[in-house]
Amino acid sequence: MATDTTQTPALEARAVARHTRITPMKARRVVDLIRGKDTQAAIATLMYAPQAASEQTLKVLQSAIANLRVRSDELGEPFDERNLVVSAAFVDEGPTMKRFRPRAQGRAGRINKRTSHITVVVTAKPEKAAKGGTR
Repeated sequence: MATDTTQTPALEARAVARHTRITPMKARRVVDLIRGKDTQAAIATLMYAPQAASEQTLKVLQSAIANLRVRSDELGEPFDERNLVVSAAFVDEGPTMKRFRPRAQGRAGRINKRTSHITVVVTAKPEKAAKGGTR
């Protein structure tokens, strides 16, 4: 059987927030909540999530949606915000700022101030295939 590869690729856009002053471990907890969800549900989840990283992640998600809107306008394709999915969302570790704090008996204790890079990829849902053609 030959596979049909004439399917048009779905619209996709991404947004990245670099050097965000939140630890990657804490940011991953929030990003895991929205991965794979449609954008309206992801926005609602992030607006009411109590974690501090949810505010930064919400900004990145809204930026990715805006980037997709611009790309669809450039390509002349219809854009429907209700038809979008968070196809990928991940957090990478950024540079760590090292600070020192005085400790007992003249010692110094190191404090790591971690940063993270938050990436969100938004994709338009593919159109439903005609009924009866595929299983």
